[in-house]
Amino acid sequence: MIHGDLSHFNLPAAHYDGAMSTTSTLNPFPPAAGVSLRQDAGIIGLVGLAHASSHFSHLILPVMYPVFMKEFGLSFSELGLLMSAFFVVSGIGQASAGFVVDRLGARPVMFASMVIFVLACVAAATATGYSGLMLAAVLAGLGNSTFHPVDFTILNQRVSAARLGHAFSAHGLTGNLGWALAPVFMVGITAAAGWRAAYWAAALLYAGILLLLLVKRAHLRTEVLVKEPSEKPEHDLAFMKMPVVWWCFAFFLLSTMTLGMVQNYAVSVLKALYGVSLEAATMTLTAYMLCAAAGIFVGGFVAARKPNSDRVVATCMSVGAVFMALCGTGIFGATGTMVVLAATGFAIGVGGPSRDMMIKKATPKGATGRVYGMVYSGFDVGFALSPLLFGLLMDRGWFNAAFFGAAVTLLLSVVAALSVGARIKR
Repeated sequence: MIHGDLSHFNLPAAHYDGAMSTTSTLNPFPPAAGVSLRQDAGIIGLVGLAHASSHFSHLILPVMYPVFMKEFGLSFSELGLLMSAFFVVSGIGQASAGFVVDRLGARPVMFASMVIFVLACVAAATATGYSGLMLAAVLAGLGNSTFHPVDFTILNQRVSAARLGHAFSAHGLTGNLGWALAPVFMVGITAAAGWRAAYWAAALLYAGILLLLLVKRAHLRTEVLVKEPSEKPEHDLAFMKMPVVWWCFAFFLLSTMTLGMVQNYAVSVLKALYGVSLEAATMTLTAYMLCAAAGIFVGGFVAARKPNSDRVVATCMSVGAVFMALCGTGIFGATGTMVVLAATGFAIGVGGPSRDMMIKKATPKGATGRVYGMVYSGFDVGFALSPLLFGLLMDRGWFNAAFFGAAVTLLLSVVAALSVGARIKR
């Protein structure tokens, strides 16, 4: 609950769930109680699968850059613009998608996004030049834009309160698995049958996921709040007046910039500073992602037991910042630096589920989709800015500074997390 008067949100007294029914104004969506583990696990699994498909979309184009350069004669800047377009569309779409989710429910929006992913893969499979690839990037970004407001609306409404921390852990873990699967899937099929076949296969994969979600759609039902005719209407953007929302946005933007640096430049930095092989540097990036996934798993138990989620997040980000700065000093040499960098992924990962709990506490009733959409659009902004800002350091040969810069952004995210905590009740 937020400090201060939330009456300006005009919390409704009724909701729509096929038919009108009445529920308490103070708690329009009471936390699920007495829900079986099997039911919770089913909901968490379906939402996790959808989230994995979202992260899968982040890499379906980048892993094919060498192919596109050879096939279409494209430059690095042209290829980079594809992902800039992806994240710009995703960021704008994510901020907007929350309003749609709050009005229509999460389930139809999720289904629409899966259809858009299928169309994005078809566009890539049939591309004959740069414009076709740009169309695929825009479609994929649009499909990706809905998943945080969709996923967290479903989890917050349908999963029992006692298992919500574990649900957030599973959500983050499946996202990382989506990142891990994309290169193996796309490159493996490309090697066996060609790059166009890989995109057709990806389209079939998304279609299969959509079919499963349709079959299991009862698990994904959410309730849409509607106002009583006697209630004073409140503008949909009223939540944006709350400073806590913007502190949450700032946290995502800053913490994601560090991840963006690691994903885009860690391999190049390790090669430049220590002369390690491409294989060793790449394996370090893989180790970072796997350690982050392990951290998210552990973080689910932490989030379920530690009520002060903002302090957990701040602690984890602070440890990650120290590790990242140590990588910049070079005092551990090549092998030690690679180990410490992987450990950074674990430290940051532990804070992931508590981060999501922190956002939940900062979200007023009836505005879940809108708040999550706005806050998580910081994720896209961070990914869009990070390659540009850290790229300036790389172009000047300031490779150590890339690690130090990533540490600074993590420390700034600590300030944002504690500012969120100061504005929510324990």
